[in-house]
Amino acid sequence: MASCVDPSGDGLHPISRARPFDLSLCFERFVLLPSLSAAFQLFAIASLAYLLRTHEVLERGRTSKNLLKAKIVVLVGAFVVACLHLDAAAASLQITTAALVWVNHTRARWSNTVLSLFWPLHILALAVAARTDFMVGDTQQTQYHAGLGVLELLVFIFELLGPEVGMEEDPHEIPLARANVYSVWSFGWLTPFMRLGTKKYVTAEDLYNMPEADQTVNLGARLYNAMKKHDNLWLALARAYGWPMFVALVLKVFQDLLAFAQPQLLRLLLRFLPRYQASRSSHVPLDYNSFFALAGLYDDSPEREVPLIQGFAIAGLMFFAALTQTAILHQYFQRCFETGMRVRAGLVRAIYDKALVLSCTERTTRATGDIVNLMSVDATRLQDLCTYGLITVSGPLQITLAFVSLYNLLGWPAFVGVAVMIVSIPLNTYIARILKKMQEQQMKNRDQRTRAMTEVLGNIKSIKLYAWEPAFIKRVLDIRNDREMVMLRKIGVMNTISGALWAGVPLLVAFASFAVAARTGQVLTSDVIFPAIALFMLLQFPLAMFGMITSSVVEALVSVRRLRSFLHAGELQPDARATLPPPAPGSDEPVLEVAGGEFTWDANVDGTNTKSSTLEGIDLVVKPGQLVGVLGRVGAGKTSLLSAIVGEMVRVEGSVTVRGTIALAPQNPWIMSGSVRDNITFSHAFEQDFYDAVLDACALRPDLETLTDGDLTLVGEKGITLSGGQRARIALARAVYARADLYLLDDVLAAVDSHVARHVFDNVIGPRGLLGSKARVLVTNTVAFVRQFDELLFMRRGIVLERASYAEAMLNQESELFKLIVHHGRGLTGSASTSASGSTTPVTSFGADGETMVDTPSDEETKSVGSNEKAIERKTYGRATLLPIKAVQPPGQPDISTPQQTKEHSEVGKVKWKVYSQYIAAASRTGFAMFVLLIIASQASSIAANVVLMRWGDAGGRADVGHYILLYGLCALASAASSALAGLFLWIFCSLRSARYLHDSMLFAVMRAPLSFFETTPTGRVMNLFSRDTYVVDQVLARLIQAFVRTLVSVLGIVAVICTSFPLFLVSLPPIAYVYHMVMTYYLATSRELKRLDAVSRSPIFSWFSESLGGLSTIRAFGQQSIFTANIERLVDRNQECYILSISVNRWLAIRLELLGAAIILTASCLALTTLGIRGTINAGLVGLVLSYGLNTTGSLNWVVRSASEVEQNIVSVERVLHYVDLEPEAPDYIEENKPAGQWPSEGRVELRNYSLRYRPNLPLVLNDISLDIKPREKVGICGRTGAGKSSLLLALFRIIEPASGTIVIDGVDITKLGLHDLRSAISIIPQEPQLFEGTMRENIDPTGLYQDDEIWHALEQSHLKAFVQGLPGSLDARVAEGGSSMSSGQRQLLCFARALLRKSTILVLDEATSAVDLESDKAIQDILHGPQFANVTMLTIAHRLHTIMESDRVLVLDAGKVAEFDSPENLIANRESRFYSLAAEAGLVKPE
Repeated sequence: MASCVDPSGDGLHPISRARPFDLSLCFERFVLLPSLSAAFQLFAIASLAYLLRTHEVLERGRTSKNLLKAKIVVLVGAFVVACLHLDAAAASLQITTAALVWVNHTRARWSNTVLSLFWPLHILALAVAARTDFMVGDTQQTQYHAGLGVLELLVFIFELLGPEVGMEEDPHEIPLARANVYSVWSFGWLTPFMRLGTKKYVTAEDLYNMPEADQTVNLGARLYNAMKKHDNLWLALARAYGWPMFVALVLKVFQDLLAFAQPQLLRLLLRFLPRYQASRSSHVPLDYNSFFALAGLYDDSPEREVPLIQGFAIAGLMFFAALTQTAILHQYFQRCFETGMRVRAGLVRAIYDKALVLSCTERTTRATGDIVNLMSVDATRLQDLCTYGLITVSGPLQITLAFVSLYNLLGWPAFVGVAVMIVSIPLNTYIARILKKMQEQQMKNRDQRTRAMTEVLGNIKSIKLYAWEPAFIKRVLDIRNDREMVMLRKIGVMNTISGALWAGVPLLVAFASFAVAARTGQVLTSDVIFPAIALFMLLQFPLAMFGMITSSVVEALVSVRRLRSFLHAGELQPDARATLPPPAPGSDEPVLEVAGGEFTWDANVDGTNTKSSTLEGIDLVVKPGQLVGVLGRVGAGKTSLLSAIVGEMVRVEGSVTVRGTIALAPQNPWIMSGSVRDNITFSHAFEQDFYDAVLDACALRPDLETLTDGDLTLVGEKGITLSGGQRARIALARAVYARADLYLLDDVLAAVDSHVARHVFDNVIGPRGLLGSKARVLVTNTVAFVRQFDELLFMRRGIVLERASYAEAMLNQESELFKLIVHHGRGLTGSASTSASGSTTPVTSFGADGETMVDTPSDEETKSVGSNEKAIERKTYGRATLLPIKAVQPPGQPDISTPQQTKEHSEVGKVKWKVYSQYIAAASRTGFAMFVLLIIASQASSIAANVVLMRWGDAGGRADVGHYILLYGLCALASAASSALAGLFLWIFCSLRSARYLHDSMLFAVMRAPLSFFETTPTGRVMNLFSRDTYVVDQVLARLIQAFVRTLVSVLGIVAVICTSFPLFLVSLPPIAYVYHMVMTYYLATSRELKRLDAVSRSPIFSWFSESLGGLSTIRAFGQQSIFTANIERLVDRNQECYILSISVNRWLAIRLELLGAAIILTASCLALTTLGIRGTINAGLVGLVLSYGLNTTGSLNWVVRSASEVEQNIVSVERVLHYVDLEPEAPDYIEENKPAGQWPSEGRVELRNYSLRYRPNLPLVLNDISLDIKPREKVGICGRTGAGKSSLLLALFRIIEPASGTIVIDGVDITKLGLHDLRSAISIIPQEPQLFEGTMRENIDPTGLYQDDEIWHALEQSHLKAFVQGLPGSLDARVAEGGSSMSSGQRQLLCFARALLRKSTILVLDEATSAVDLESDKAIQDILHGPQFANVTMLTIAHRLHTIMESDRVLVLDAGKVAEFDSPENLIANRESRFYSLAAEAGLVKPE
């Protein structure tokens, strides 16, 4: 390189003495350029090593290869130019650059960051050097530096195009994966997506896939590994996701330093103004070093003229500092939000995994709503903490920087402000402690309410049939209004006090500091006051945030404690059963062995028994092809035995060994909200032949024909759109399709018609059924098929009292099994039909008393059917194949209007003004107006306080200190007081009223919705509104509205101050407003839809979570935990795809708006300097006022749009709530003019007059022109094949569905003209599915609280539950677990029977009410039903098991929705051509011809 010859003689001195405000020539050539080159070489070598070590060579397209060649050609040219000028440093630089360009282009997907950052700096340095060369007349060096700069500029442009230019892009890959550093910093990679948002409504198909590292499966694995190393949840989260937070902290520290550089630059500018005026008026020569004098590097002497360009340089530095600060700040925020996203996803996965292994004891103590709250509220709280949690570190740093800077300005009076701060800290700590206690209590209140709502929604059918809506609405509102709202008011007041304290502290600090400084004789001028004000404003942010952060930390501490408690809760005993490979084909090796088994529900995982065992002395061996029957009374432990085999119970002693896989068909079938086919295949590969065989064997063909889309019809959550029999057979079909080795069948035939039960037994369970070669354990309450069992177990009080084959049992007439079979043998069908099995149907006859006589079985009949005889000829099917996890999809959303799960309502476009209007109306228009006026008064007072300071600074030493201090203090006090009052008005007079009104209105609307709404709407979706959306309305929305109004008024105040001070600024307003408008248009259009997609994609997570909790035993029995976990991961990822774009969109907006704010500062500064240059004078105080406000513009502009967007995004919760408020209701509860007089119905006469019914318009009639006259006190049995209309008749009687034509008249009153409560409360029902609620036994029997204890005990005695309830701790006050899980199915059924007995209605409807009880209880109940207690009651019995209606006065046979027969059972049986006779013959109640 040529030697440095500087004509000015500056040498290596950095500052030129000859040229104003410039660097010296030799400094540029020998220090600046070589330093940049050396730094680049170091970083380039590190980048090369990293790429070579971690990246493989990638395939490139033709365009990409051509681009690489172009870059290398240009770099070779630069190398030649450097060599010609003997510049060794530049030549080596080009060699290093070429190597890095080649490696990065062939191995990476994005432009190299080192190159992208270095080239602009080096090109700028070359430009400066070329300009200096030109100024000193060195033409050769000018050409060299300019030429080299042009070549590097070309390579820089080529580099920014990226290595994948011209290659096909994956439209669903997030562009961030290939974005260069400038695109990352500016979030420019998001601009195409933002542009798309202005052209169309963004849908889920437009979203990008999650990066692999951020997919839930990987995030969950990271947390799981961390939790294995750390028992402390905080440490585990830090280990799993903490590194980006550390990087964010480093970025935040740099941003804080830059933020506090701005007031120092403002001070430089304000000191420059009077110095320039003084030097210009004295006409002294230029002082080129005066900039450094201003900065304190040289003596600040006013004897030489200051060049105006220095003022512009300071303004430029302020602009550059603002840009740098913005870029760093939003990289910090992005990392925080992404970490929060990862924390939430990891916790959701951890909570779900834990729920899948939660012990049954723990499950009964933790309601579904409580567990869902952990996922929806507690995980979200920790996510929110990640967002702003680093303020706990950054805040003290900002406060320290502020006071150091204030000390430099004011001296020791600044520490008066420190004293004020210190005094305020204990007060804030005390408030935080109070808030913590309040939040803990509020979480308990919210849990209680969501738990109550979960039970209401889960049992809505019973609530409607019993007309219990008022009682359950009162139960929810008692929690909501008497606890939750009261606490919310207290929290609102405390939050307002806390906010007012932190908003007032900076004002008090400023007032105290200025007052003391003035009283001690310090002259306060503009260059002191306004930088101090800027520092006080910077101080306001960490102080204000401390209130919010304190609240967030408090909430997070509570949530972590709750999460820790759950994650450390008891799990299933891991070694409850041993699982071995299945037996070899033809092997006699047992599939199930239980030896000396003792089991309990209440025990520690280590087996330490905390209570007496539920099952004792269990020994059981089941081999392939064997069918074992388990019989016993209600509560004997039959279902518990199956649970013990599955591993749900704790094994205290003995062993359980299972060879192969298990399939479970539970007594209460669990149906997913998917298609019928999805429920049957249950994540197994679809095989048409075997699937068809299963449908036929389980008698599902006729049912599928009644469904609009056959087996592709989507069924509601818990199968609510299906009948009990259909659910039972789908659950059985699921078990059969799994082709397991061991089948556990829990009373699967109880809910189906007799002829269907026979078909299913013959074709599925029996020796010649699909499962004939499998090991089967069948719990049953019927003795209909006992001849075909290989072994019978009789259980009592948790022990196997007897075990025998059918033949052995029938030979021992003293045995319990013999008594059970003989005494309760009504409906004994023996074998399957002759054509199916070849065995003889036992001879039965219909006696005069209506009972079926059982003939003594012959020796041939009593032989146990051996496994060899079962090996009949049948098609062989292979084992079921589980689909790969990625192929299994969670239930989708239907597009067709069938009786299916509806797609969740979601608006598109702008939120309608009507929503805002309704929200304000629900709050208080007057209160809201007062809130806005008080915010305006607060901002006006704040501006007035700063104007007072401006006047004070202008007055300088001539100021009347006391006068200015008093005025400033009054204005500051007025501002703080107005702000506090505004908060109180918003929280107390607006937010609470709207929260109460919206929740209560939604609750009433949901409770008044027809049952069809609940059949097509998942519980999780409704719960999302009552949990997440209600939380937003309660606590989030008011805070966001407050922030929006405050920032909007603040921005308007700033613009007013700048325009008033510099009218020329009005010229720049149109372009600034245009850019602002464009940015807002892009942002609002996209962010609005993303928020809606986020809300809609969150609901399936709740639904899947709740649904999984309801089917835990089934999922675990089938061993499908991994598949269900994969589905929740997929749903969370779908939600995260919305979320990551939402946070990125916010950053995209903030970058651009803060750039706009920086442009406003630059414009105002340049206007001030231009005015100074033209006029030679300017009011420094005015400039200080304008720029101190201008510094706030950067953040305020962003927060206006952000808060406006946040309000709009969260007002979506109000929109969703209002959508539910407007649900189409049922008929009114009460119609006063048609209210029945006196005791109605008094006789119980029921007439159907030309009655027709359809489920929905345009669907066929399910009841067609039925006319009946049921006499008072008549006992009518209703039967018919599947789909005949039996259940529809029940729905018609209770007006669950309104008639298409005709009517029903009860005791002369047309029920279609009555209020629904009057109708339903007058009729009693014992439903097929017993639904119980969490609460006391008394509340379950009598939720309305209308009956005395003696009446309740009498009803319990009649329903055979008195002894059981008396044995419970607390008897009637004993707690019932959620869903009645602490009771057996039979006990739950009997409790429903007690409800009906208690009501003493004239009309009683029984829907196969005794299907889940044992035979002895069934007989006792039948005796009661036909006894004196119900002699005067009209009784309608819908029967699947025909023996329950054989003693009815008349039997109604329905066929295809029409009356086929209606006569006495004797007459119908006598007619061999009747449909009833054929049904009875199929059920084995009569001897067929």
